[in-house]
Amino acid sequence: MIAPHSSAIPAPARVPTVRKAVVPAAGLGTRFLPATKATPKEMLPVVDKPAIQYVVEEAAAAGLDDILMVTGRHKRAIEDHFDHAFELEQALAAKGDTVRLDAVRDPARLADIHHIRQGDPLGLGHAVLCARHHVGDQPFAVLLGDDLIDPRETLLSQMLEVRERYAGSVVALMEVPEESVHLYGCAAVEPTGEDGVVRVTGLVEKPSREDAPSRYAVIGRYVLDPAIFPTLERTPPGRGGEIQLTDALQELAASGTVHGVVFKGLRYDTGDKADYLRTVVRLACDRDDLGPEFVAWLKAFVAGLESGGAGESDGARIAA
Repeated sequence: MIAPHSSAIPAPARVPTVRKAVVPAAGLGTRFLPATKATPKEMLPVVDKPAIQYVVEEAAAAGLDDILMVTGRHKRAIEDHFDHAFELEQALAAKGDTVRLDAVRDPARLADIHHIRQGDPLGLGHAVLCARHHVGDQPFAVLLGDDLIDPRETLLSQMLEVRERYAGSVVALMEVPEESVHLYGCAAVEPTGEDGVVRVTGLVEKPSREDAPSRYAVIGRYVLDPAIFPTLERTPPGRGGEIQLTDALQELAASGTVHGVVFKGLRYDTGDKADYLRTVVRLACDRDDLGPEFVAWLKAFVAGLESGGAGESDGARIAA
């Protein structure tokens, strides 16, 4: 938990409770071709669940019960996954396979899930703007599917608490190596007197090392004030010809209404192949049902590589 703040602009007496979340999922997933030619990248499995299910579970665990998926063409599999599969459920029920039956039913029971198509691929800011009619004039969370936060972490809940105290918008920040700042939106920050919470005074989308205001990178979790919508509407296309959410947040930051929660926990990036593989391995190792056997095999595999062998001993094979 984050300690009570000691100095900063006091929040209004009543701050609307955040109940809605937006999950942008319209990207083409070109880094994972040909796997994503017919399968949305958000549906690629992380062990035995698609990546996007972890994101929805995180939102639900933080108390968000109304989730809007902003998708594109060829993303019907996402909608189907969070719906009931009656024939499959009936077949599993007839077999008495309650474990798999619950696993199949769980996605549809997580929250009230809605879907809208982005239409034009005009960037993250545009995807958020597409949610305006669904969100209305209430604050809301945005969760990006490429960033998986370890299920044991409480980042989103902490961000919601900060929003209740400070109002305005809240972004998740993580300190990254200097050589990686060009991959993220980076924040200029000031202390608030509260451990783990900063005031964001400026934002730059994917700056060079020389232009980066800090090593605090914006990772894919936001709690946004509805003031973001008119700001996005007047935000011109930025980097890559897209409407950048970072640019709109920069305008809000100038008025002192953006805060950041500095995250030091476990975050997994499924945005490229190597990080995706690391994510699968890490989460598989953490599983009670899979971890012990998988870790034993992994140790034998690595030992085999280090000894110049094939990376696997006969006694460490996992049965297919």
